[in-house]
Amino acid sequence: MTAQIQTAIDELGQPFPADTAEKLGTLVDELVRWNKNVNLTAIRDRDEIITSHLLDSLVAAPLLAGETVLDVGTGAGFPGLPLAIVQPNRQFTLLDSNNKKIMFAQHAAGLLGLSNVSTVKARGEDYAPGHGFDTVIARALAALPRLVEIAGHHVREDGVFVALKGRYPTEELEQLEKPWRHAVTELKVPGLEKGSRHAVLLRRQP
Repeated sequence: MTAQIQTAIDELGQPFPADTAEKLGTLVDELVRWNKNVNLTAIRDRDEIITSHLLDSLVAAPLLAGETVLDVGTGAGFPGLPLAIVQPNRQFTLLDSNNKKIMFAQHAAGLLGLSNVSTVKARGEDYAPGHGFDTVIARALAALPRLVEIAGHHVREDGVFVALKGRYPTEELEQLEKPWRHAVTELKVPGLEKGSRHAVLLRRQP
């Protein structure tokens, strides 16, 4: 498993810590183990987990900014846990309203020794940390207009909202309103077809 993951993450062409593949392998094993009793993800095949959860998360690593990252609607910890593994100098807060999923994310963070991860059971609208985040990230959580309603207020004035989407979200972008301006980047996820993943980077207009 570790060798397979190492081969997969090598395709991303990013610099990762030496123990990345080992920790990601532990995360996959634990997800599969928990998923037998708790419905954490519909994806149960290990190969598909590597592609659709690990690589699909890690491809966003170069898009993060600043020291603090909020992962809204993290589910079982994606993209937050893989990103925290490869970026230990950033502080990650993983937020989800599903108790079983956030319990797994908390357990996995402890098992992996991720001191840069904290988990919170709450809805994005209700969460009140008392401060903004340099980066807010969400993966396939909601349409862009709804997404900024849910969590736009958690982005610092000069921060960035990274919305991970599937195909180019033309209609959603047309519905976005001020103060948000956007840039769209195509993400190349090994094992997934070209054009199937995009990141929308949202920033407030000055």
